[in-house]
Amino acid sequence: MLALNCLIETFMFNFMKLIKTNYVNSNTPYPEIFARFYDTIYMELRDGDDKKFFINKIKSAERKVLEVGVGTGRFFKTALLEDADIYGIDNSPAMLEQLYDKIDLEKHWRVSQQDVVNFTFDTQFELIIAPFRVMMHVMEIEEQIKAINNVYDHLEPGGTFIFDAFVPDLKYIIKGFENFVDFEGEYETGKKLKRTTSSYPDLINQIIRAEFTLEWDDDTNEIHSEKWTVPLRFFFRYELEHLLQRTKFESYEILGDFEGNPLNEDSKEFILVCMKAR
Repeated sequence: MLALNCLIETFMFNFMKLIKTNYVNSNTPYPEIFARFYDTIYMELRDGDDKKFFINKIKSAERKVLEVGVGTGRFFKTALLEDADIYGIDNSPAMLEQLYDKIDLEKHWRVSQQDVVNFTFDTQFELIIAPFRVMMHVMEIEEQIKAINNVYDHLEPGGTFIFDAFVPDLKYIIKGFENFVDFEGEYETGKKLKRTTSSYPDLINQIIRAEFTLEWDDDTNEIHSEKWTVPLRFFFRYELEHLLQRTKFESYEILGDFEGNPLNEDSKEFILVCMKAR
């Protein structure tokens, strides 16, 4: 019996190690089809929440701004039109291709394929933003610290780093959910698009596995479907505070919404505003 228990424990240890390794290596870029429909979905689901906040921060900067996780340019394109001195990085070639199609060719040099942990520039920035859950894609603590310190090193003295994460809703974090239709509409006139989302929690590793399924039709009315699964690290308030205190940042504040209100029991967002000393 003892030998059997040891065998089971060894199996579970190796199994959990395999899961953890898969999570560490799973920061895969957006697939092409998801990048294609990204704007259609998130201009409806997300723009009303965060765009005004981040655009105002960008417009307030007097010098260089960097957007980490620039994606298809939901903020970036608007910022360029406002004459911001903005640069962008993303690890997804498919997302960047969508962005390149939106901006003038002479602006393409402002965008590069890099990730938050290892990006490098030969200049510093007044403001660096990592909006819409970028840091939740960084799985491991040491990588999170490395990423935040990398941002710090790329900030001017007195510069600011802003990133966000959602406040965990324990009802969904504990049980997860399946087959929730969070978008249904048209991506072009007469062409339908639907996205179904499921969430599977891994409480021990503090990760949710988000599974997205897209269904769309084409000119022949044929229905297509594609699925993508991505892990997200969820954070709690004091975990974020302990994390930041292990980095180079000297001070920070946590806002509770994109109106700039303090964190409170009704907050749905953690908005971290980290300041580098002058």
